[in-house]
Amino acid sequence: MIGMVRENEIAEYLDTVDFPAARDEIVQAAERRGAPDGVLKALRAMPPVDYGSRAEVLRSAAVKEDVPPAQHAVRARDHAHQRIAEPLRDPHRDGG
Repeated sequence: MIGMVRENEIAEYLDTVDFPAARDEIVQAAERRGAPDGVLKALRAMPPVDYGSRAEVLRSAAVKEDVPPAQHAVRARDHAHQRIAEPLRDPHRDGG
């Protein structure tokens, strides 16, 4: 399933990639190195563009964060970091 692969699992199959590289070249390099299906699916899910570095691939690939489920709940309840837009108002209108 896409998104169930950790960044370090993907990274180990990028050592032989000569950047910049297209997505398909990256997938082929990972296949040659024997990457498991989850890694290949994550790489195939990336947009079909050229990637300039390993870091760009890791940012683009569908990866699972190393965050426990309880931490996701804490983040969801943390309203301090949620930005809510104020209603649009006409500052020149005097409410009547």
